[in-house]
Amino acid sequence: MSHFLDRLMFFSKNQGNFSDEHGVVTNEDRTWENGYRQRWQHDKIVRSTHGVNCTGSCSWKIYVKNGLITWETQQTDYPRTRPDLPNHEPRGCPRGASYSWYVYSAQRVKYPLIRGRLMELWREARKTMEPVAAWKSITDDAGKTTRYKSVRGLGGFVRASWDEVTELIAAANVHTIKEYGPDRVIGFSPIPAMSMVSYAAGSRYLSLIGGVCLSFYDWYCDLPPASPQVWGEQTDVPESADWYNSTYLMVWGSNVPQTRTPDAHFYTEVRYKGTKTVAVSSDFGEMVKFGDIWLAPKQGTDAALAMAMGHVILSEFHAKGKSEYFTNYVRQYTDMPMLVILKDHHGTLVADRFLRASDLDGKLGQENNPDWKTVMIDANTGYLVVPNGSIGFRWGEAGVWNLEMRDGASGKDVSPQLSLIDGNDEIIGVGMPYFGGTDHDDLAVRNVPVKRISVHGQEVKVATVYDLMLANYSVDRGLGGGNVANDYNADVPYTPAWAERHTGVKRADIITVAREFADNADKTHGKSMVIVGAALNHWYHNDMIYRGIMNMLMMCGCVGQSGGGWAHYVGQEKLRPQTGWAPLAFGLDWHRPPRQMNGTSFFYNHSSQWRHEKLHVNEILSPTADACASDYRLIDFNVRSERMGWLPSAPQLEMNPLDITKAAEAAGMEPAKYAVEQLKSGALKMSCEDPDNPKNFPRNMFIWRSNLLGSSGKGHEYLLKYLLGAQNAVLGPDLGELGESKPKEVTWHDKGAQGKLDLLVTLDFRISTTCLYSDIVLPTATWYEKDDLNTSDMHPFIHPLSEAVQPLWQSKSDWEIYKSIAKKFSELATQHLGTQKDLVLTPLMHDTPSELGQAIEVRDWKKGECEPMPGKTMPTMTVITRDYGDTYRKFTALGPLLTKIGNGGKGIAWNTESEVQQLIDLNGAVREEGVSKGMAKIESAIDAAEVILMLAPETNGQVAVKAWGALSRITGLEHTHLAIPREDDKIRFRDVQAQPRKIISSPTWSGLESEHVSYNACYTNVHELIPWRTLTGRQQFYQDHRWMLDFGEGLCVYKPPIDTKTIKPVIDKLGNGNKQLVLNWITPHQKWGIHSTYSDNLHMLTLSRGGPHVWISEAEAKESGIADNDWIEVYNVNGTLTARAVVSQRVPRGMALMYHAQEKIVNVPGAETSGFRGGIHNSVTRTVTKPTHMIGGYAQQAYGFNYYGTVGSNRDEYVIVRKMKKVDWMEGPLDKQGVEEMETAK
Repeated sequence: MSHFLDRLMFFSKNQGNFSDEHGVVTNEDRTWENGYRQRWQHDKIVRSTHGVNCTGSCSWKIYVKNGLITWETQQTDYPRTRPDLPNHEPRGCPRGASYSWYVYSAQRVKYPLIRGRLMELWREARKTMEPVAAWKSITDDAGKTTRYKSVRGLGGFVRASWDEVTELIAAANVHTIKEYGPDRVIGFSPIPAMSMVSYAAGSRYLSLIGGVCLSFYDWYCDLPPASPQVWGEQTDVPESADWYNSTYLMVWGSNVPQTRTPDAHFYTEVRYKGTKTVAVSSDFGEMVKFGDIWLAPKQGTDAALAMAMGHVILSEFHAKGKSEYFTNYVRQYTDMPMLVILKDHHGTLVADRFLRASDLDGKLGQENNPDWKTVMIDANTGYLVVPNGSIGFRWGEAGVWNLEMRDGASGKDVSPQLSLIDGNDEIIGVGMPYFGGTDHDDLAVRNVPVKRISVHGQEVKVATVYDLMLANYSVDRGLGGGNVANDYNADVPYTPAWAERHTGVKRADIITVAREFADNADKTHGKSMVIVGAALNHWYHNDMIYRGIMNMLMMCGCVGQSGGGWAHYVGQEKLRPQTGWAPLAFGLDWHRPPRQMNGTSFFYNHSSQWRHEKLHVNEILSPTADACASDYRLIDFNVRSERMGWLPSAPQLEMNPLDITKAAEAAGMEPAKYAVEQLKSGALKMSCEDPDNPKNFPRNMFIWRSNLLGSSGKGHEYLLKYLLGAQNAVLGPDLGELGESKPKEVTWHDKGAQGKLDLLVTLDFRISTTCLYSDIVLPTATWYEKDDLNTSDMHPFIHPLSEAVQPLWQSKSDWEIYKSIAKKFSELATQHLGTQKDLVLTPLMHDTPSELGQAIEVRDWKKGECEPMPGKTMPTMTVITRDYGDTYRKFTALGPLLTKIGNGGKGIAWNTESEVQQLIDLNGAVREEGVSKGMAKIESAIDAAEVILMLAPETNGQVAVKAWGALSRITGLEHTHLAIPREDDKIRFRDVQAQPRKIISSPTWSGLESEHVSYNACYTNVHELIPWRTLTGRQQFYQDHRWMLDFGEGLCVYKPPIDTKTIKPVIDKLGNGNKQLVLNWITPHQKWGIHSTYSDNLHMLTLSRGGPHVWISEAEAKESGIADNDWIEVYNVNGTLTARAVVSQRVPRGMALMYHAQEKIVNVPGAETSGFRGGIHNSVTRTVTKPTHMIGGYAQQAYGFNYYGTVGSNRDEYVIVRKMKKVDWMEGPLDKQGVEEMETAK
């Protein structure tokens, strides 16, 4: 109508003329322009970032208009770098720029949701019963629990009120604690660094009630066990700016432009300085186009490539004495001079354990921990000496735990003797295990120079690690004998010619890269660097790949040198203010210790993946191992490990730990002593010994900040079947059905228990795959609706997440959600639980005196080999008194232990009284009567952030000085100079909202935050002479724990991928007539999402294929009749998935590549094999654990949360790929009969 009137009035618009009637003055309405003019107007800009595990930690401007979030753009106000470095900005990527789409999208969880069937049961029970009794009535009735568990993942949510769901959750927790124990309440949330307060909300609640927090990096398989093995540190890495300081840069299995987008410019810019770059990738990843050389090893053979490069480096730069720098470096900073005992194995000498001070007469003057002090020869005198720095000096004495080259007894200067090639007593053959195939003997004997010494009155032969290393790499040193190579073309293990046959990489390229890498490191004193991605860590023998690369860096003196070293990037692992965060996160201000569990062992056990284990131990044992271990199953090693206190347990004991303390009191005994006696007699069992017993089920589980079932869940279908009792596509039989041997340490039940979890609660801002399988979904605030903190390993800044708008609809921040649960829990617990004594079991922890467990041999108390001694031969036992009615008061206040005991981390501690008082002044004191009166408030998320910032040395200069001072007293060297220039700096939450702030140097980390050097891991070890936290105090080429030796991994070797045996049982049974391909299954990170986040975002779906897709090679696609964009099914005995085919030259033959992680909630049709909707990338995987990752109580190989433990490897897997004949979108109603028939058929 308006347009019609405008046309009628067209000739009346003119009001006058000008410029000789060439111009017209009109009168017309221009409000139509407002939509364009106001498009970029805004009311305010708020700084925030994205709490997603991408490592970018990018600062963003969030624009708000009329109370609505409109868009985001990149912030560009980072503090500058040094004049000789490019700046860190601009930071960001298209994925981050699309995040605001989620805020108002249909994917948003707006209200609390509960499974409809459970809601019916709950409301019916609540008509006649109080909350705890109501929950008990449901879970005690198998028919009722099956009713709602069986439809997990099949929809059926209804909207609920916050009061109702909070009451149900609290009642479930109270009942579970009362009936089964607090260690049956489990929580999983990953990567605290991406939103520290949000993580701490759930972990604080769980820790205060005695629940269990699961680790995540080991489960994600991002945690490389090789890092603790070699350095006693877990993935401390250089910031990305240090790439620019490198003069030779290898990028090995890390797709930097795609997965490290904000930092990739350092990689490209350093090339303009003349730095040579080498890309190592089996497929044509995006980083390859930036490489001067591309090495493309067959997937899974990277260790063979690294070993061949090591052979070249050792041959040319060590055996021939080419580099004085390398020699001096390995002499002081590695274990190469340490002596190793040789022992007889069926007539052949093999390397055994390190020689210790306790082996020698008089213990070489060492009365404190002589079993834990290694020995070398002083080249000046020829005497055996115990050098400073080994782990035995760290505990029980002070002032000699350092890397000064001195005798630990006399303090005299020593010169470590690297080799016995001159002045040896004998040249003798030593057996070296070989696992590379049938092309060589499984035990290769190579000549090594040795010395004869007396150990407890018997003559023993010893060799240095250096000499053993060169022999292991088949380096010919003119010592005679066989199995060594005097030419790179020799077909001997670890030569370039041998590697060419195993990897497909040309020997000439191997020689060139190895020679250039080492030559550059020699000339620049260590400025050769390797950027590594977690892709390599997803292989079963990941530690062999990593140690092969680490060995190259250590033998070239690159570790701890700016511009050099091991730059390993996975998720956002660097929680920089870690020691300030830990007391908040784990309730250490109120109770110590917390319960923690390694995630991989937990899921492997409780999703019954062990029941389907096909890998036999004798397939991976060394030819030098004790044969009695060969008939064990992998789960048996895990049980032994938990029993000996090496790994944690969850649940811990078959009996409720609250009941154990009551029984002990009734017996008039201390709870720990009572539990030990009961365990020794067999009256009490550990839960791990019978995971299918209902007494040992995990009962309640919280998932927050995670898409466990849609992203990281290795063995996805097993999780659905056994843990959840839901519809699943497990296609293979278990060990019992196959008639194979059963585990020896675990009670076998013919039918595996299904549906162990009574309650699964997920907090999320979007409907993810995990939400679909949950019983309750709680709407959490997005990253633009809450206050939090964020750090990364890629740069040294600390960022905020900020509340640009208040949480929308009925969402709440994680802090407020768990606070409300804690409040309701306290109300119910007052009546049902009251005050209880809880027996907590913890493993022998790294960075505590408990890491000095069993020094010489492995002895199992249950087998009668030793006495059960808590904290030595079995888990440590601690009694904690919990007043459950005070849980809310403790959650919202800073407890007394920080004043009474203090704070610390990584083996050092300091006083925090002044910081606690400052927090009272800053946050205010609690005024209400009760246990928390007078203590600092932690009411809000900002209060919690201030606790972290005040207590952490990285954000409080005064604490940093105290922390360095504490370390100085242990090392005997002065370190406080590293923090004194910033002693008066205090970073507050409002400071980081104004601008990202650079953190302060702290002994928590091994690099420096300095205006003179970029952060580089192990820098303080080399330049401040602080020992590595290993057995020898040095970087270790050699690992001498008995299990390491039994599996042939004392020195680095090449081990090819394992056979998971998942193809043969189904390939001939489930065909559809189309040609089938058998391909190695690779699941790298994607371009259109960060893990599963963004993969359901409309913007990213538009840029990608719009749903799940799998990449295969052109040649194999042609052979099997698959065209680009065809629907294909991918399956094996573990499960099945459906996706579109991407046919590409990028992918080599033998590989199928599916990006991690693509949700099963967008464009996923039914699978032909299962009759159910297709799964996710992990539907065709199953976790396979490795015994060497279960070692504990042994210096650096001791448990720490997200430090050491089993990992969820999945890259050794093979799948069957075929074109689908029928694409069924399964859009009709649920056919119950059809489902039952399919389950019966399976």
